[in-house]
Amino acid sequence: MWNASFRAVTPVGLVIDRVTADRDRVLVAAHPVASIATCPDCGVVSTQVHSRYERRLLDLPIAGRSVHLRVQVRRFRCPNRCCARVVFGEKLADDVAPRGARRTSRLEGIVHHIGIALGGRPAATLARRLMLPVSRDTLLRVVRRRAVPVGIDPVGIDTVCIVGVDDFAWKRGQRYGTLLCDLERHRIVDLLPDRETGTVADWLAAHPEITVVSRDRGGGYGPAAAKGAPQAVQVADRWHLMENASAAFLEAVRRSMRTIRQALGSTIINPDLLSCAEGLQYEGFIRRQENNQVIKELASAGTSIKEITRRTGRSRKLVRSVLRGGDGDMFRCRTSTLDAHLAKLDAEWQAGCRNGAELWRRLRAAGFRGGLRVVTEWTTRRRRSERPDFELPRKTPPARLLSRLMTMQRNQLSKVDALTVAAIEVGVPALATARDLLDRFHRMLRGRSAEALAPWLADTEGSLLASLGKGIRADLAAVKAAMTEPWPNGQTEGQITKLKLVKRQMYGRAGLDLLRARLVIPT
Repeated sequence: MWNASFRAVTPVGLVIDRVTADRDRVLVAAHPVASIATCPDCGVVSTQVHSRYERRLLDLPIAGRSVHLRVQVRRFRCPNRCCARVVFGEKLADDVAPRGARRTSRLEGIVHHIGIALGGRPAATLARRLMLPVSRDTLLRVVRRRAVPVGIDPVGIDTVCIVGVDDFAWKRGQRYGTLLCDLERHRIVDLLPDRETGTVADWLAAHPEITVVSRDRGGGYGPAAAKGAPQAVQVADRWHLMENASAAFLEAVRRSMRTIRQALGSTIINPDLLSCAEGLQYEGFIRRQENNQVIKELASAGTSIKEITRRTGRSRKLVRSVLRGGDGDMFRCRTSTLDAHLAKLDAEWQAGCRNGAELWRRLRAAGFRGGLRVVTEWTTRRRRSERPDFELPRKTPPARLLSRLMTMQRNQLSKVDALTVAAIEVGVPALATARDLLDRFHRMLRGRSAEALAPWLADTEGSLLASLGKGIRADLAAVKAAMTEPWPNGQTEGQITKLKLVKRQMYGRAGLDLLRARLVIPT
C-alpha cells in the first residue's frame, strides 16, 4: 500500500524499492531510473558501473511524518581514455536534488519561501510545526544562497523603464540606504548601501533604458538622475510637494508669532492665569528666548553660522531656525486621543447631542479608547466658545494649531476659532496671502494644472512662501512633470514600509545581502 501511495508523489526520475513507516517518519529506498550517465568533464556517455553509494535526502512530509529518501546512486567509469576523470558520480535530475544537496528541490523551495516570509527564528518555529526540521541558520543560508545576484534583473526582463527612488534608514539620522522600485511591475529592483549621488548615478547609468525617474525633492537624487540618466524625465512626488508646501506655511506661521500675538492682544502673558502644563511651557519659552538672544547678538556682530554653532553648542539647524525668526512659538501642540475622532465628535455636536457622557458612549461604540474626562473637557471648551459673551483666548494658540485652523474651511470652525482666524487675517495680512498661495498650490496639484504654475511662482516673490517658490523654481521641470506624468512615488514609499517591517522582524540585524535576498525576489 505504501509503495503504491508513494509512486504518485515521488520525485520524477526515481524508482521506489521499498517503504518503511515508523511512528514519526517514513523511510523510502529508491534508485534513479536512468541506466546511463554522462561524464561531467568530457560529456561522453558511460554504462560501466564502478560502484554504488547511498545518498540521503529529506523530502516533503506526509501524514504528519517526515520523509527520508535513501537513494542508491551509482559511480560510473568514464570510457574516454583521454579524460582526466576516471570515475564520476551519477547526477540526479535538478527536479530531484542539486549536487551536494541534503534536501530535495521541492523541499528546498518551501524552505526558501518560508525563510523569505518570516526570516530566521519565526520561520524555524513554523517549519518545526510543518515537520520540516531546519534551523534558523539553515533558513537564512538558503535565503542567501538563492538570492538574486547583484546586477541581475530579478523579474527576468532586461529593461526597467519606470523607476522610483527613495531612501531608507539603516540608523535613523546617521546612515541611509537607497531603494529602487520598478513602478510598472510593482517590484523592488535593487537596494544600494548609501544614498550618495555617485552611487545612485552609477546605478542609473548602468540602465540606459530608463525613461522616467520618480523621486522626492530631498537629498541628492535630482543631481544623480541628471548625471546618471540624462535621457529620463524626472517626476517629483505630488504628496511630498503638498507636504513641503504645508511645512513652508507652518514655518511662515512660526515666524509671524510675534505679530499674531499683537493681533490677538496676547503680547503679555500673565503666568497666574495659566494652567500647570501651560506654565511649564511658558517657563521653557522664556529660557529658550534667553538662549536665542545670544545667537541673535552673535549674528548681528557678523559671526558666521558655523562659528555660532561652535561657540554656543547648538545645532546648525536650530541656529538657522532662530535667525529666520522661527523661535516665536510659545505654546506647543500636544497630541490627544480625540484627534482621530474630532470629525465624528463635531458631527454629533452639530446634530444636537451636547451631553458629554452620551458623546463619550457614542465614541466608544465607534472605537474610541479614551476616558470620559477627555470628552467632557472638550464639551466644556466647546460650550464656552459658543457663548454669546465670548472673548478671544487669553493665550495665543500654538503655531501648528493656528496653521491647521487657517487652512480649514470656515464652516468647520467653532465660533471662537473663526474669530481668531479673522483677527489674524486682519492683523497679519501677509499670512493670509501665504494661506491663499498654499490653497492655490494644493488645487494646482490636485487638478494637474501645470499652466497655472508660472503665475503662482510670480505671486510667491516677496511673500512668506518665497523660499518655497525658490525651491520649486530650481526643480521646475520635475514639478511640472508631477502634474502631467502618471508616476507618483507613493508605491516606492509602500516598499520602504515593507523594508522597515522586514528589518524590525530581524531586530535591525539584517545586512544589505540579507535584505536584498528577502526583498529582491525572482519570479
